[in-house]
Amino acid sequence: MSSKNKFRLIGVMSGTSLDGIDLCYAEFWKDSQKQWRYSMPHIDSVDYDDDWKTKLDTAEHLSALEYIKLDRALGRKMGMHIRSFIDRNNLKVDFVCSHGHTIFHQPEIGITSQIGHGPAIARYSGCNVINDFRVSDLAFQGQGAPLVPIGDRLLFHEYHYRLNLGGIGNISFEVNNETIAFDTSPANMPLNYFMREIGKEFDEDGQMSRQGNINQQVLDELNQLSFYEDFEVKSLGKEWFVDTFLPIITKVERLEDRLATSVEHTAIQVGKVIEFASQKSKLHFGKEKLLITGGGAFNSHLIERIKAHCPDIEIVIPKKEIITHKEALLFAFLGCLRLKKEVNCLKSVTGATIDNCGGVIHYPFVKEEEESTPSLTDSDEMPSFNKIIGCGG
Repeated sequence: MSSKNKFRLIGVMSGTSLDGIDLCYAEFWKDSQKQWRYSMPHIDSVDYDDDWKTKLDTAEHLSALEYIKLDRALGRKMGMHIRSFIDRNNLKVDFVCSHGHTIFHQPEIGITSQIGHGPAIARYSGCNVINDFRVSDLAFQGQGAPLVPIGDRLLFHEYHYRLNLGGIGNISFEVNNETIAFDTSPANMPLNYFMREIGKEFDEDGQMSRQGNINQQVLDELNQLSFYEDFEVKSLGKEWFVDTFLPIITKVERLEDRLATSVEHTAIQVGKVIEFASQKSKLHFGKEKLLITGGGAFNSHLIERIKAHCPDIEIVIPKKEIITHKEALLFAFLGCLRLKKEVNCLKSVTGATIDNCGGVIHYPFVKEEEESTPSLTDSDEMPSFNKIIGCGG
């Protein structure tokens, strides 16, 4: 491991919004007060092209064989981009910590699946790798999500509420020194879904949603969904969005109105959670700060609507690097905790029977004649692994 108890890690995140692969090189250490500190001097993002977006968006319909092939191919793609990131910035790295890309998430039946094969990442990055952070928690009857609240608590403790507006929104906060966290609602997922129908990736700065009218009947139906009946352990996946959310929101015919109604729904649910948390924690409502990160932080219309539903909260939009790469940073930190054999998944968040430490480790051992790194222009066909020696644990 690095000298002076400093961990040098790369966090890798691929979110449900399908915008691409986020890479964050971060260093972690404890100060004289035994508090975790970090720096993130290098970040990068790799956009998915249309072919990869289609592959990932339809992966749940693949045969078992094709699903495994896609898993390996994404691992290879991630590994090669990580290698390029390392070389361009002349980095020394202890471990790569990859969330993978979630395809299935049905914790009620004990299933979660993130593709992006760990051994393939290790092979093509040339680095030690930690992945599959969620599966251990499911073995202890947890949701396997959300995972980042432990990082929120230890690295962003100056904010009482930490909201990430990715494809799905999630929030974390503390009550009586216990971390509470759960998914709030779909956030960017419906906005991006409908914008892609007109050939765009997202509603830039909320311009189109701002032009729409809220469909109150549909909004009421969304807000009455059973998912929102409590503020306990719960998480969302693409399956819920497709099966439950989409049939309701598509009752609205006009695109701008769909976007406006989706934005209002997201903001209302955030407001309800903040009100609940404030009452539960018995803290002075007007003194609390809400940190907002994720792509939704760039949508000024969405932020305005959240402010409207959280009038007594100070909303903080951090610097761009934190907005875009906080999740990648926190998965690097989860890897740090995994290496320290410390808790990186909280039962108060996931509903598991115990706090636990998740993550599967892969150590590549490459012969001297194998040390050259494949070019990023190589085809997506997986190579022979016959000459590669590795172990995972």
